[in-house]
Amino acid sequence: MAFLPKFKKLRILLTKTHQDFTKRLFDLAIALPALTLLSPLLVCIGALVGARLGRPVLFRQEQPGVGARPFPILKFRTMTDGRGREGGLLPDEKRLTPLGRLLRASSLDELPELWNVLKGDMSIVGPRPLLMQYLERYTPEQARRHEVKPGLTGWAQVNGRNALSWEEKFEMDVWYVDHWSLGLDLKIIGMTVMKVLKREGISAEGEATAEEFMGHAKAQRRKERQKSDLGGLGVKNIRAEAQRRIEKRNFELGNADRARTGMF
Repeated sequence: MAFLPKFKKLRILLTKTHQDFTKRLFDLAIALPALTLLSPLLVCIGALVGARLGRPVLFRQEQPGVGARPFPILKFRTMTDGRGREGGLLPDEKRLTPLGRLLRASSLDELPELWNVLKGDMSIVGPRPLLMQYLERYTPEQARRHEVKPGLTGWAQVNGRNALSWEEKFEMDVWYVDHWSLGLDLKIIGMTVMKVLKREGISAEGEATAEEFMGHAKAQRRKERQKSDLGGLGVKNIRAEAQRRIEKRNFELGNADRARTGMF
Protein backbone atom coordinates (compact mmCIF):
# COMPACT_ATOMS: atom_id res chain seq x y z
CA MET A 1 0.00 0.00 0.00
CA ALA A 2 3.02 2.28 -0.27
CA PHE A 3 1.61 3.76 -3.46
CA LEU A 4 -1.38 5.34 -1.62
CA PRO A 5 0.36 8.56 -0.43
CA LYS A 6 1.60 9.21 -3.96
CA PHE A 7 -1.86 8.45 -5.33
CA LYS A 8 -3.41 10.95 -2.91
CA LYS A 9 -0.96 13.67 -3.94
CA LEU A 10 -1.73 12.94 -7.59
CA ARG A 11 -5.48 13.29 -7.03
CA ILE A 12 -4.96 16.60 -5.18
CA LEU A 13 -2.85 17.88 -8.04
CA LEU A 14 -5.36 16.73 -10.65
CA THR A 15 -8.25 18.37 -8.74
CA LYS A 16 -6.48 21.72 -8.59
CA THR A 17 -5.27 21.45 -12.18
CA HIS A 18 -8.81 20.71 -13.39
CA GLN A 19 -10.21 23.73 -11.56
CA ASP A 20 -7.49 26.04 -12.85
CA PHE A 21 -7.90 24.70 -16.39
CA THR A 22 -11.69 25.16 -16.27
CA LYS A 23 -11.42 28.73 -15.02
CA ARG A 24 -8.71 29.56 -17.58
CA LEU A 25 -10.86 28.25 -20.44
CA PHE A 26 -13.79 30.24 -19.08
CA ASP A 27 -11.65 33.40 -19.00
CA LEU A 28 -10.39 32.92 -22.56
CA ALA A 29 -13.88 32.11 -23.84
CA ILE A 30 -15.02 35.54 -22.64
CA ALA A 31 -11.90 37.70 -23.04
CA LEU A 32 -11.05 36.76 -26.66
CA PRO A 33 -14.51 37.48 -28.14
CA ALA A 34 -14.90 40.56 -25.91
CA LEU A 35 -11.64 42.11 -27.12
CA THR A 36 -12.59 41.39 -30.73
CA LEU A 37 -16.09 42.83 -30.47
CA LEU A 38 -15.07 45.79 -28.33
CA SER A 39 -11.96 46.76 -30.32
CA PRO A 40 -13.75 49.65 -32.14
CA LEU A 41 -14.96 50.98 -28.77
CA LEU A 42 -11.48 50.63 -27.28
CA VAL A 43 -10.02 52.64 -30.17
CA CYS A 44 -12.65 55.37 -29.78
CA ILE A 45 -12.14 55.64 -26.02
CA GLY A 46 -8.37 55.71 -26.49
CA ALA A 47 -8.67 58.53 -29.03
CA LEU A 48 -11.00 60.47 -26.75
CA VAL A 49 -8.71 60.07 -23.73
CA GLY A 50 -5.72 61.12 -25.83
CA ALA A 51 -7.54 64.23 -27.05
CA ARG A 52 -8.82 65.25 -23.60
CA LEU A 53 -6.02 64.12 -21.28
CA GLY A 54 -3.06 63.68 -23.60
CA ARG A 55 -0.60 60.82 -23.51
CA PRO A 56 -0.13 58.22 -22.22
CA VAL A 57 -3.64 57.00 -22.94
CA LEU A 58 -3.25 53.95 -20.70
CA PHE A 59 -2.57 53.99 -16.98
CA ARG A 60 -0.09 51.30 -15.90
CA GLN A 61 0.54 50.29 -12.30
CA GLU A 62 2.17 47.36 -10.51
CA GLN A 63 -0.45 45.54 -8.43
CA PRO A 64 -0.32 42.21 -6.56
CA GLY A 65 -1.84 39.16 -8.21
CA VAL A 66 -2.16 35.53 -7.16
CA GLY A 67 0.36 34.67 -4.46
CA ALA A 68 0.89 38.46 -4.05
CA ARG A 69 3.16 38.44 -7.12
CA PRO A 70 3.15 41.87 -8.85
CA PHE A 71 1.97 42.41 -12.42
CA PRO A 72 1.35 45.56 -14.53
CA ILE A 73 -2.37 46.33 -14.70
CA LEU A 74 -3.77 48.38 -17.59
CA LYS A 75 -6.60 50.94 -17.49
CA PHE A 76 -7.65 53.99 -19.45
CA ARG A 77 -6.48 57.22 -17.81
CA THR A 78 -9.22 59.07 -15.95
CA MET A 79 -7.17 61.74 -14.12
CA THR A 80 -4.90 64.61 -15.02
CA ASP A 81 -1.40 65.02 -13.59
CA GLY A 82 -2.38 68.27 -11.90
CA ARG A 83 -0.04 69.32 -9.09
CA GLY A 84 -0.16 71.88 -6.31
CA ARG A 85 2.26 74.71 -5.59
CA GLU A 86 4.61 72.41 -3.70
CA GLY A 87 4.79 69.93 -6.57
CA GLY A 88 2.63 67.18 -5.07
CA LEU A 89 -0.30 65.65 -6.92
CA LEU A 90 -3.66 67.25 -6.25
CA PRO A 91 -6.38 65.19 -4.49
CA ASP A 92 -8.21 62.65 -6.67
CA GLU A 93 -11.44 64.66 -6.73
CA LYS A 94 -9.58 67.61 -8.28
CA ARG A 95 -7.73 65.53 -10.87
CA LEU A 96 -10.69 63.36 -11.89
CA THR A 97 -12.08 64.83 -15.13
CA PRO A 98 -15.72 64.72 -16.32
CA LEU A 99 -14.63 62.20 -18.97
CA GLY A 100 -12.84 60.16 -16.31
CA ARG A 101 -15.90 60.23 -14.08
CA LEU A 102 -18.03 58.94 -16.96
CA LEU A 103 -15.56 56.17 -17.77
CA ARG A 104 -15.45 55.07 -14.13
CA ALA A 105 -19.23 55.22 -13.72
CA SER A 106 -19.64 52.91 -16.72
CA SER A 107 -16.52 50.83 -15.85
CA LEU A 108 -15.23 51.50 -19.38
CA ASP A 109 -11.87 52.57 -17.93
CA GLU A 110 -11.26 48.92 -16.99
CA LEU A 111 -11.73 47.42 -20.46
CA PRO A 112 -7.95 47.26 -21.15
CA GLU A 113 -7.73 44.76 -18.28
CA LEU A 114 -9.08 42.20 -20.75
CA TRP A 115 -5.50 42.10 -22.02
CA ASN A 116 -4.36 41.21 -18.48
CA VAL A 117 -6.89 38.36 -18.58
CA LEU A 118 -5.51 37.09 -21.88
CA LYS A 119 -1.98 37.17 -20.48
CA GLY A 120 -3.10 35.12 -17.48
CA ASP A 121 -2.36 37.77 -14.85
CA MET A 122 -6.06 38.23 -14.10
CA SER A 123 -9.35 36.39 -14.33
CA ILE A 124 -12.76 37.63 -15.43
CA VAL A 125 -14.03 37.11 -11.87
CA GLY A 126 -11.99 37.38 -8.67
CA PRO A 127 -11.04 39.82 -5.92
CA ARG A 128 -10.20 43.21 -7.40
CA PRO A 129 -6.44 43.97 -7.56
CA LEU A 130 -5.34 46.64 -5.11
CA LEU A 131 -2.13 48.51 -4.27
CA MET A 132 1.21 46.91 -3.43
CA GLN A 133 1.49 48.85 -0.17
CA TYR A 134 -1.69 47.20 1.11
CA LEU A 135 0.07 43.84 1.38
CA GLU A 136 1.69 44.74 4.69
CA ARG A 137 -1.57 46.13 6.08
CA TYR A 138 -3.66 42.97 5.71
CA THR A 139 -4.52 40.64 8.53
CA PRO A 140 -3.62 36.99 7.75
CA GLU A 141 -7.27 36.31 6.91
CA GLN A 142 -7.53 39.31 4.58
CA ALA A 143 -4.32 38.25 2.81
CA ARG A 144 -6.12 35.07 1.68
CA ARG A 145 -7.69 37.11 -1.13
CA HIS A 146 -4.42 36.50 -2.98
CA GLU A 147 -4.97 32.75 -3.13
CA VAL A 148 -6.73 33.26 -6.47
CA LYS A 149 -6.16 35.52 -9.46
CA PRO A 150 -7.59 39.04 -9.21
CA GLY A 151 -10.58 39.74 -11.43
CA LEU A 152 -12.28 42.37 -13.56
CA THR A 153 -15.25 42.00 -11.25
CA GLY A 154 -15.87 40.13 -8.03
CA TRP A 155 -18.26 39.18 -5.26
CA ALA A 156 -17.55 42.42 -3.37
CA GLN A 157 -18.14 44.52 -6.49
CA VAL A 158 -21.65 43.16 -7.04
CA ASN A 159 -22.48 43.56 -3.35
CA GLY A 160 -21.64 47.22 -2.87
CA ARG A 161 -18.31 47.95 -4.61
CA ASN A 162 -16.69 51.13 -3.25
CA ALA A 163 -19.70 51.90 -1.04
CA LEU A 164 -18.61 49.01 1.24
CA SER A 165 -16.07 49.31 4.03
CA TRP A 166 -12.67 47.71 3.42
CA GLU A 167 -13.41 45.05 6.04
CA GLU A 168 -16.67 44.10 4.31
CA LYS A 169 -14.96 43.89 0.92
CA PHE A 170 -12.17 41.68 2.25
CA GLU A 171 -14.67 39.36 3.95
CA MET A 172 -16.47 38.93 0.63
CA ASP A 173 -13.19 38.36 -1.22
CA VAL A 174 -12.25 35.53 1.15
CA TRP A 175 -15.78 34.10 0.92
CA TYR A 176 -15.32 33.93 -2.86
CA VAL A 177 -11.98 32.12 -2.45
CA ASP A 178 -13.67 29.47 -0.30
CA HIS A 179 -16.81 29.09 -2.44
CA TRP A 180 -15.58 29.41 -6.02
CA SER A 181 -17.50 27.61 -8.73
CA LEU A 182 -18.20 28.22 -12.41
CA GLY A 183 -21.83 28.81 -11.54
CA LEU A 184 -20.85 31.50 -9.03
CA ASP A 185 -18.70 33.23 -11.67
CA LEU A 186 -21.64 33.27 -14.09
CA LYS A 187 -23.88 34.71 -11.39
CA ILE A 188 -21.35 37.46 -10.59
CA ILE A 189 -21.03 38.39 -14.27
CA GLY A 190 -24.82 38.71 -14.58
CA MET A 191 -25.01 40.84 -11.42
CA THR A 192 -22.11 42.98 -12.68
CA VAL A 193 -24.00 43.90 -15.84
CA MET A 194 -26.97 45.06 -13.74
CA LYS A 195 -24.75 47.04 -11.36
CA VAL A 196 -22.99 48.83 -14.23
CA LEU A 197 -26.31 49.76 -15.83
CA LYS A 198 -27.59 51.12 -12.50
CA ARG A 199 -24.18 52.74 -11.67
CA GLU A 200 -24.36 51.58 -8.07
CA GLY A 201 -21.50 51.70 -5.53
CA ILE A 202 -19.11 53.63 -7.78
CA SER A 203 -17.54 55.59 -4.96
CA ALA A 204 -17.57 55.82 -1.21
CA GLU A 205 -19.68 58.51 0.41
CA GLY A 206 -17.84 61.86 0.28
CA GLU A 207 -15.02 60.46 -1.86
CA ALA A 208 -14.28 60.67 -5.60
CA THR A 209 -12.84 57.16 -5.37
CA ALA A 210 -12.44 54.57 -2.62
CA GLU A 211 -10.54 55.88 0.39
CA GLU A 212 -7.11 54.43 1.06
CA PHE A 213 -6.94 51.25 3.13
CA MET A 214 -4.77 51.99 6.15
CA GLY A 215 -5.06 48.60 7.87
CA HIS A 216 -5.83 47.82 11.49
CA ALA A 217 -3.72 49.44 14.18
CA LYS A 218 -2.92 46.16 15.96
CA ALA A 219 -2.13 44.37 12.71
CA GLN A 220 0.02 47.29 11.59
CA ARG A 221 2.10 47.24 14.80
CA ARG A 222 2.50 43.48 14.52
CA LYS A 223 3.69 43.78 10.91
CA GLU A 224 6.16 46.52 11.88
CA ARG A 225 7.63 44.31 14.60
CA GLN A 226 7.81 41.43 12.14
CA LYS A 227 9.63 43.58 9.58
CA SER A 228 12.07 44.71 12.25
CA ASP A 229 12.78 41.13 13.35
CA LEU A 230 13.17 39.80 9.81
CA GLY A 231 15.07 42.67 8.22
CA GLY A 232 12.16 44.22 6.30
CA LEU A 233 10.84 41.11 4.59
CA GLY A 234 7.17 41.91 5.23
CA VAL A 235 5.97 41.63 1.62
CA LYS A 236 7.90 38.41 1.08
CA ASN A 237 6.27 36.97 4.19
CA ILE A 238 2.84 37.87 2.81
CA ARG A 239 3.68 36.11 -0.46
CA ALA A 240 5.03 33.05 1.34
CA GLU A 241 1.91 32.89 3.54
CA ALA A 242 -0.34 33.24 0.49
CA GLN A 243 1.50 30.37 -1.22
CA ARG A 244 1.28 28.24 1.92
CA ARG A 245 -2.48 28.81 2.11
CA ILE A 246 -2.89 27.99 -1.60
CA GLU A 247 -1.15 24.66 -1.02
CA LYS A 248 -3.25 24.00 2.08
CA ARG A 249 -6.44 24.80 0.18
CA ASN A 250 -5.41 22.48 -2.66
CA PHE A 251 -4.88 19.70 -0.09
CA GLU A 252 -8.32 20.31 1.44
CA LEU A 253 -9.92 20.29 -2.02
CA GLY A 254 -8.28 16.95 -2.69
CA ASN A 255 -9.63 15.55 0.59
CA ALA A 256 -13.13 16.80 -0.24
CA ASP A 257 -12.93 15.22 -3.68
CA ARG A 258 -11.84 11.89 -2.26
CA ALA A 259 -14.63 12.02 0.31
CA ARG A 260 -17.19 12.46 -2.46
CA THR A 261 -15.80 9.58 -4.48
CA GLY A 262 -15.12 7.34 -1.50
CA MET A 263 -11.43 6.97 -2.40
CA PHE A 264 -8.98 7.28 0.52
